[in-house]
Order: sequence, then C-alpha cells, then structure tokens
Amino acid sequence: MRTAIYPGSFDPLTNGHLDVIERAAKLFDRVIVAVAKSDSKHPLFTLEERVKMVRASVRGMKNVSGDSFDGLLVEYVRHCRAQAVVRGLRAVSDFEFEFQLALMNRKLNDQFETIFMMPKDTYTFLSSRIVKEIARMGGDVAAFVPRHVRQALRKKLNEPPL
Repeated sequence: MRTAIYPGSFDPLTNGHLDVIERAAKLFDRVIVAVAKSDSKHPLFTLEERVKMVRASVRGMKNVSGDSFDGLLVEYVRHCRAQAVVRGLRAVSDFEFEFQLALMNRKLNDQFETIFMMPKDTYTFLSSRIVKEIARMGGDVAAFVPRHVRQALRKKLNEPPL
C-alpha cells in the first residue's frame, strides 16, 4: 500500500489544502493529513480542534484520514511506513523554503520522497494566515474554507453564528 503524509499546521484547513488532498488521494492508496502540533506558530485553534476540522473535511474520502503528530516529521513518516510526503506549493516564493525542508528531511531519512503539488490556480493566493486575517476583520471567508471551518472561525472569534 502506497501511503503519503500531507503535513501542516492547518490553522485552519482551507479549500486550497483540500484541493491538494484530493489530488494526492488520486495518486496514493492512503493519504494521512497530519496536523503538526506547532505551538511555536501560536495557532488560533488547538491541536484537537484542527484535527477535528481536518477529519470532518475528509470524511467523504475513503482513502484519506486525519491525524496529529509532535516532533520530527521524518519520525512520523517512519512510524506510518509512508513512502512520500506531499507538500503544497502556491507560488515560487514557497519553493525555496519547501525545497530546503525536503533536502533536510532526505538527509535525516532517505527512505521517502517529497512530492510537491500545486493547488488549482484559483487557490494559489490562499493561505490560512490570510483566511484568519479576513475573518478577524469580519470579512466573508465562505469561498476559502469549508462551511464547518467558517463556523469554527466565527465561534473562535466570537462572532454571531451564520
């Protein structure tokens, strides 16, 4: 079974993330969306909340699951016996950082490959950071995140429900 890990902070999960997940699910027998603990990024949502949003978003995809990890990605990949790590690239600016990470991961564990995937062009501008900023300012994020994520954002930011 060919397994891929799609790691990230997913704070929150966006439609761009979902697009990459759907593309990866066509290429691999199993895709694990692995939510990184990432306390250093000071996430808006707790690890448990982010995992819950991921799981709700991928519920209809039979070969995709949501999980969390803490520590080195290479150790999580080894634990899951995965053959690949999927990383999303929105723009050329993402490439340098992602390339450095991929090379470091290869140095730490050369038993898996890093696959770079681009979302649809309609999502290339999209990031969790931008979604949170729009939501904080009262903007409509309906086109950028699944409905349950939008509701979670409104609740977290103490806005009235939809």
